[in-house]
This record gives sequence, C-alpha cells and structure tokens, in this order.
Amino acid sequence: MIEFSLNGKIAKANDGDTILDVAKREGVDIPHLCFKEGLACAGNCRACVVEIEGERTLAPSCCRQVQPGMVVHSNNERAEKAQRMVLELLSANMPEQAHRPDSELDHYSRAVGLQGSRFERREQPASDTSHPAITVNMDACIQCTRCVRACREEQGNAVIGLAWRGDHAQIVFDMSDPLAESTCVACGECVQACPTGALMSTSWVKAGVPQQTHAVDSLCPFCGVGCQVTYHVKEDRIVRVEGRDGPANDSRLCVKGRYGFDYVHHPERLTQPLVRREDAPKQAHRDWTAQSAMAQFRPATWDEVLEKIGQQFKGILAKHGNQSLAGFGSAKCSNEEAYLFQKLVRTGFGNHHVDHCTRLCHASSVAALLEGLGSGAVSNPVKDAMKAEVIVVIGANPTVNHPVGATWMKNAVADGAKLIVMDPRRSDLTRIATHHIQFKPDTDVALLNAMLNVIVSENLVDHAFVARRTEGYDAFIKNLTPFTPEAMAPVCGIDADTIRQIARMYATSKASIIFWGMGVSQHIHGTDNARCLIALALLTGQIGRPGTGLHPLRGQNNVQGASDAGLIPMMFPDYQKVSDAKAKAFFEEYWNCELSDKPGLTVVEIMKAIEDKQIRGMYIMGENPAMSDPDAEHARESLASLDFLLVQDIFMTETAALADIVLPASAFAEKTGSFTNTDRTVQMARAALPLPGDARQDLWIIQQVAKAIGLNWKAQTVAEVFDEMRMCMPEIRGITWERLEREDAVTYPCTFEGDTGHPVVFTETFPTPSGKGKLVPASLVHADELPDEDYPIVLMTGRQLEHWHTGSMTRRSAVLDALEPVPVVQMHPEDLNKLGVKAGDVVEMASRRGAIQAYARQDAAVQPGTVFMAFCYAEGAINKLTNPALDPFGKIPELKFCAVRISASKAEALLNP
Repeated sequence: MIEFSLNGKIAKANDGDTILDVAKREGVDIPHLCFKEGLACAGNCRACVVEIEGERTLAPSCCRQVQPGMVVHSNNERAEKAQRMVLELLSANMPEQAHRPDSELDHYSRAVGLQGSRFERREQPASDTSHPAITVNMDACIQCTRCVRACREEQGNAVIGLAWRGDHAQIVFDMSDPLAESTCVACGECVQACPTGALMSTSWVKAGVPQQTHAVDSLCPFCGVGCQVTYHVKEDRIVRVEGRDGPANDSRLCVKGRYGFDYVHHPERLTQPLVRREDAPKQAHRDWTAQSAMAQFRPATWDEVLEKIGQQFKGILAKHGNQSLAGFGSAKCSNEEAYLFQKLVRTGFGNHHVDHCTRLCHASSVAALLEGLGSGAVSNPVKDAMKAEVIVVIGANPTVNHPVGATWMKNAVADGAKLIVMDPRRSDLTRIATHHIQFKPDTDVALLNAMLNVIVSENLVDHAFVARRTEGYDAFIKNLTPFTPEAMAPVCGIDADTIRQIARMYATSKASIIFWGMGVSQHIHGTDNARCLIALALLTGQIGRPGTGLHPLRGQNNVQGASDAGLIPMMFPDYQKVSDAKAKAFFEEYWNCELSDKPGLTVVEIMKAIEDKQIRGMYIMGENPAMSDPDAEHARESLASLDFLLVQDIFMTETAALADIVLPASAFAEKTGSFTNTDRTVQMARAALPLPGDARQDLWIIQQVAKAIGLNWKAQTVAEVFDEMRMCMPEIRGITWERLEREDAVTYPCTFEGDTGHPVVFTETFPTPSGKGKLVPASLVHADELPDEDYPIVLMTGRQLEHWHTGSMTRRSAVLDALEPVPVVQMHPEDLNKLGVKAGDVVEMASRRGAIQAYARQDAAVQPGTVFMAFCYAEGAINKLTNPALDPFGKIPELKFCAVRISASKAEALLNP
C-alpha cells in the first residue's frame, strides 16, 4: 500500500492506482467527464485537475498515478477554479434545453455552483434521427471520446471516430455517415458511455426523458451469455435498459439486450385464458396472423380452463395409457419453472416424454461431452478468451448470436491472441482472424481429423496428459491413419499446408480454447463433430486450465439451466439417467411416486409419435415448434392432429394457433427466478413489471395444471421450488436462494454452502467412472440429403443479430423489427447473377418438404452454391424446408444442411403477417 495526502488527510492506494481511483474510494467527488470505469484513460477533458504540491502545473487526476508521499489538493482555490472554468467552457456549447436533465456535465456544473456561462454558444449542429435505436445530438457533444473508446475498445466495432482537427474536430460514424447508413450494430455502448446526452436511446427520448424512474436489477432475456441489466421503469413501462457490471458482461450489452425490451408492452400480449371455439377447427397449413388466430378462440375464466385441462389430460391417460401425453418446456423460462414442468410430466403424465429447444441446438454437443468428459457443461467461461493465446471459433457466429461474448474475443485479439475462425460462412470475426478456414459445408470431421492427424504425426501430443488423464488412445490414433491433410484437403476444401499451420498453432500454444455453435451440432454427424473437438483438447492437454477448454456456446438464455433442471427425456435433474436404478430410486423417494425407467421421446420423435397416434395430448410451455421444428409443415400437421393441445405463452404464436386452450403467461420482465448462462453461472432475475390483465406467473400455472390432473402438490414460492431443486442437484446444492439474492450470480459446481464455485472445471479429473476423458474415433458421414440436379443449393439456417429464435418476442420490438423488418435469404453474388435476380428481389426457395418466399440479399460471406436464412420470420418460415433427419446419438435434426432450389418469384413484395 502507498500512503499519500489527499485534501489534508492520509489516504492509501494500491500500486498503479490513480488519484481519481483513490478519491472515489474515499468519497471525494472530483468532477470528471472523459473518464469512465472500464474504458482506457484519455485525460482530455481536464475537468478532474488537481494540484500536487511541488509541481508547477495542475494534473489530471484520472490518469496520474499515486506516488508515495504525494500531497494532493482537489478542493483548494486553484484546483476548484480550474475545474469550474473547464465546466463553464463546456457548458457554453450546450443547447439551451438539455437533452438529459441528469447528465454528468449538469451534475458537476451544479456541484461547483455554476449558473450559466459567460462564453458565446457555438452554432448548433442538427440532430441525426435517422437510426431507429439511437438519437445523435451533436449540439451536446464535448468530444470526451468516451463513445469512441466504448465502440472501439469495449465492443471492438470501430464505427465511431474523431475526425479532423482543432476547431473542426468532430465525432463521426464511419466516413461521417448518418448513423443509420453506417456499420453501427446498435449495441448502444456509446449511449451508455455518453456523459451529456449527445447520444441517447430513441425510446428514452420518445418517453420524454423521465427524470424519476424505478430501477430494477435483472438479466437480459435473450442469448446464453447472461448479461446483467438494469431496467428503468416509469408508470409500469420500461423506458430504457442499461448494462450492469455482471460477471459475463461487465456492463456491456448488444442491440437485443438494450433495445429489445418493449415486446413486453406489445398490444398482442395474451391477457386472458382462451378456449378454441367449436366452430373453428384447427388448420395446420394456414399461416395465421396473431389477429386472425385470436378469432378462433373465446375468452374464458381460469376456473373453466383448469377444469377442462384436468378433464382432457386425465381422459387421455385413462383411455390411452401413460405413454400418450408429452410436454415441451422452454429455455426462455426459469430454472424453477423448468424443474416443476419436467416434474409434472414425469410424475403426472407417468413418462419421460419431456424436452425443449436444446434438442434443436446442442443435443449432439451434450451427448459427446457426456460420453467423453462425463459432463455436458462448458469447461471454461467465455471471458477466458482473454487468457488464451489461441482462440478457435468453429461453426459459430458470436458477433451475431452472442455479441457480448464476442467482445471478449475481439479484446483478446487486440491484446495479441491469435484467432482461428472455421466456418463455411465468413463472419464479422474474420476481419481480425489470423486464419479464416472457410471449409465446405458438411466436412467438419474431415477437417478436424486431418488436424488431429497432424498433431499425432508431428508428435505434438501432450503424452503426459494423455497417459494420466485419457483412455482409448490407441484405437483413436489408429482411426486417424487415413485422415492425412493431403487426403482431406480436396474433401474439405482447405489446402494441406493451412491444415498443418492451424493444427500446430492450436497444439503448441500455452493456452488454446475452442468455442463452437450450432454449425457444429446441427448435423446428423454433429456428435462426431463434437467428438473431434473434444479429442483436440485431450490430445494436447488444452483443458483444465484458465484460457483453455471447450465451450459450446448456448443459444437461449436458459438452455443450460433448463437442461440442468431435467427438461430432457433421458435424464433426471443434474443429468442423472432415468435408466439408472439408483437415480430412479432416489427420485421415486424424493417425489413420492413410481417412475418409469424408459427414456422418453425427443422433440422430433414426439412429432412422429403423434403421427403414429402414440402421443394424443401435449402441454407446451413457451416453445414454438410450429416455427422451430424441421419440416415445419409436418410438425404443424402433428400438432393439429392432437386430441388435446395446451399452450402456455405470452403471445398467440404459430403453435398457440393450433391449441385447444391457450394460457396467458408471464414475460421475462414480469418474473423472479434463477437462470443459468452458458458459463454455468446461476443468476437472479427480478420482476420489474406487474402482469397484464388476467395473465399469471408460469410457476403458478404449472402448479395449477398439476393440481388439475390430480397431483397433490403444495403451493410453493419461487424460493421454495429452488430449494427443492437444488437438494436433488448436487452441482448446485451449495447455492441457497438467500445467497443468490445477495450475490446475484454464483458459478457451479457449488456443492456445499460456502463453496465459492468453480468457473474452470476438469482441473484434475473428469467426472467419468474412471476419472479420465475418453477419446472417441469419428468417421466420415455425409449429410442425409446432398444437392442434386433438382435441388442444387445447400441451405443453412440460423439466427441474425436483431432477432432471436422464432421471432415471437423480437419481431414485436419496435427497434429490432425496424432494423430487420422482412425475411431475407443471403446469397452469393454469383448465384444472384445465375438466377437473373437483383438484391432486394423476391425469390422462391423450395426443398422436398415445402417452399417459402423471401427477399434476396447479396452477401459474399456465403460460398457460391450455399445460402443462409434466419428462422425467425413467420411469413418466410424457413423450417418448412429443413430436414428432420436425426443424429443417432444426440437425436438432433440436421438443420444446418438441406438441398434446395431457388428461382425468381413473380411476387414483387411480401406481406408481413
């Protein structure tokens, strides 16, 4: 510790602390505007100057480090006069009517007693209101460059810069473009950094910039990164969202987290229970709008619908037996809701036919991880990219699907890490990648086995690690013999020398980490793809340490938690197999009932079982299989043919349109519960809003449905459900509800109360019977459906930055839908030319299962002969085309590869339903 004098008192500082750092800790309020926690220090506003005895000039406290014995004055006449002068000069250029009454400049001006300015106001530039998310008021800009540093250093987007010099200096977007025409991705980090209101969220401007708001700390409801947020609420409406200093995001957000909140206020919210009218039969092949679908139903009371639900489910069980009902839960719901839902299916329906969207995203990854490492969870957090020398990103587009997670990768590269991006598409990360390996679709195993062949043949194996911590080595390397880089180069489209380079780079670094997404998992060989990635880590010892490991990026905000809580058909909570006699006996005693030892059916298998009349009734909570399932027309036919379908949701989704009863549920911002992010961090979400109309909490609804079918459950609060859940889940047993409320986030495994949690796992052993990781060989398996003369193009599906999953939430967000309002298919310019169509034209895309229309978007990021489209558009429901063929291990459908044909459409425009 360093001692020095601050305003006449002895203060202590750590080595490297600035004067402003210590002043903040000591409660000394020194004006500052260009400084912001988390950003590199600029020291250009000079509002924070202090006098240091013995020095001729005043010093900026934000970038002056403390020295032993230093005598500092921030409140003497000289320092305060200088501070006041700087603030007065800056205030002179402010607009007469402040854009933000609570701006930092106004705060410090009032604090030093300023009342107006003696200096002449500059000519005020016009506002830029071109962007739907962000309003630019350059009349309030003080050129502190916080927005520049936030954009470049935190988010890694490099959109904002300081152009020209002297009196002409100006903050600009790209080449001085209007914001809407720039490459801005609307993360809003600049808005959060701005101290004056020069950059503001348009939603806040439209709300009248309320000074008095109620702040609620919670979480972002979208991807698996698990960003912590603060909702600012006025008169029961969210008016703005700010990033909070959570373990996954350090106050950062993306466009969805910052601007995608208003769906909760959308007029199409379900606010009362609905019963299908007797004169409105289900129509599987009609594309319903929310308004037209509502006309099929009549409002009802909760008493009426709960009685009907009980009659229907009990009647089906009595007539068709305990294999006749199934349930789909949701990764959008809390851990507590997922736990109760799977418990209802297992104890009330009498089977294990319960699943959720993990079956459509990382089921194959989890299958391979459980097989090879004994755990389906990630080994290291996303932020460990900052500790890696080499980062591999394969089959993932983090800047789109996990934007805040991608910032850590960008920051790591800026600090010297090497990035290898392996993907058939070119993503934004390739701008900064050391290598972009744009291999042919469907050839993951060929490429990865060739890398493994190099590691073995060039003796890059960590033999000590392999001997101590793995098994199956001999059989594994024998399988690699034919996979030489020369043999695999024509298969995967990557030359042998490049394969050798990236294999060496990965194997020889001090710390290499692998991130992957659904480009790896959504294939019939998805489990084999993941087996190869696991083998890369095991052969080279790149696991069990900070900056190393394996991280399948989770897609939805609670995919990890929902899976942990048992919302999968072959596992009880905490991945205890339903076929395991010991696990079965434990849960029979814990839940006081008899349980089946037969694993249940998965998402796609349930649709087939409905067709075969094995499944007669379903309970779907928050899931939208009519949009998300492959071969969606078949899925809709199956759902429509059910004897009884109960849907619990916040909007009239495409699935709800096929229901017999629809229950109005709670949106994310209306519920309190725990959610587990992709890093295995259990976090607290808090209700910020009351429920609309007669909507009810999901947890209450599940309990009432359980009561209706005859389960003798006592009413439980969220905290009580969490306590029941953790006591049957060893990995989170040490996390109490009280601790979660106090700390907001705890990473598991946390096996006893007081355990600090473990962000990095597998440090000494793997949770397998032998304690060792298993090397599993993988062979070449091609996609189920290859291109031919009739269907010559490969279709890949996924998500886009502005929308999420099936779009039921984000397409009801004004900003997000304004940014991406229509369905687009991304096509290479060569393919557009071959078809004779222009970017913006409507094209028809067809597979062997269906056809849709979309607008063509020119995109050289996709390879010729391949196209990409997001699955969030109801009017261009791309999953009508995708292939339901399953990976034999993870039972995941092949959503990333099917054969299509594309032709020009006669339609000039598409209607948005």
